[in-house]
Amino acid sequence: MPQGSSQQGPTKPHRAKTHRVLVIVDESTNPFEVGVATELFGLPRPELDLPGPLYELTLCTPAPDVRMNHGFFVMTGAPGLEAVEDADTLIVPGRPDNVVPRAPAVLDAVRYAHARGTRIVSFCTGSFALAEAGLLDGRRATTHWRWVDEFRSLHPKVLLEPDVLYVDEGEILTAAGSAAALDLGLYLIRRDHGAEIANSVSRRLVFAAHRDGGQRQFVERPVPDVPDESLAPLLAWAQERLGEPLTVADLASRAAVSPATLHRRFRAQLGTTPLAWLTGERVALACRLIERGETRLDVVAQRCGLGTAANLRNRLRRETGLTPSSYRRRFGLPA
Repeated sequence: MPQGSSQQGPTKPHRAKTHRVLVIVDESTNPFEVGVATELFGLPRPELDLPGPLYELTLCTPAPDVRMNHGFFVMTGAPGLEAVEDADTLIVPGRPDNVVPRAPAVLDAVRYAHARGTRIVSFCTGSFALAEAGLLDGRRATTHWRWVDEFRSLHPKVLLEPDVLYVDEGEILTAAGSAAALDLGLYLIRRDHGAEIANSVSRRLVFAAHRDGGQRQFVERPVPDVPDESLAPLLAWAQERLGEPLTVADLASRAAVSPATLHRRFRAQLGTTPLAWLTGERVALACRLIERGETRLDVVAQRCGLGTAANLRNRLRRETGLTPSSYRRRFGLPA
């Protein structure tokens, strides 16, 4: 058990044991990121009509009273750091004072959780704490673009990827910023419970259901010269036609622009390419079809626009790390 406190694996929704998520709230912790964790992992989901909660969320603190956001919020009466004993996932949100060393008790708790097999997650500059604890040496990780130089100076052994939304290194995952914490959280829900449930949660949040971690974290959004440069109508049109043989040229024609212009707009507004977005949407649809009970891979491939069962297998494994049969066993309807 970690010392210094003065206070006292993926699961499916129908299983008896609920996945326990613990958030460490330290001095000056960003309250928005605590709110993100609460919204994603702490609220009941009556709209899903599940036999139990998706997660069990606990907030813990290294001291009896902790001031968040320079004292605008104060948390009292939370469990101490010994709560890591029961955590399946540990989340470390960011702080603005990244060059100030974390309390030894916090670092000990993070190290202890990792040693016992807990999944470790950082939001925004929470990656500084993971690096300070020694968990990121030799690993890929990301952090907020504003703090890249400071991070590299303090933690040169970390393989920092400064231009992505989040990085998945298995049991250690890092998100680039406060908004990217939503992307990473939904990614974890999708990894734990499948695309259908993740989509339901994202609809409740009115947030994009799937933004790949490799998308750029900082995208330029210039003031448009004309009001119709938003991609939203085009994306909605394409999502209704994923089973059709859509190409980037088809998307450009629909938007009445050249493929090169469309590529620039996707990069500026979404931080990805038209082809990568289209492929991601098709894989997400394939996941939902498998979860809903479709067992014929050729039918799934045709309905989501991936063409063949072989291509579906390759794309699904690349996106989820699972074969279609493994994905069905994990997230499909009970037999």
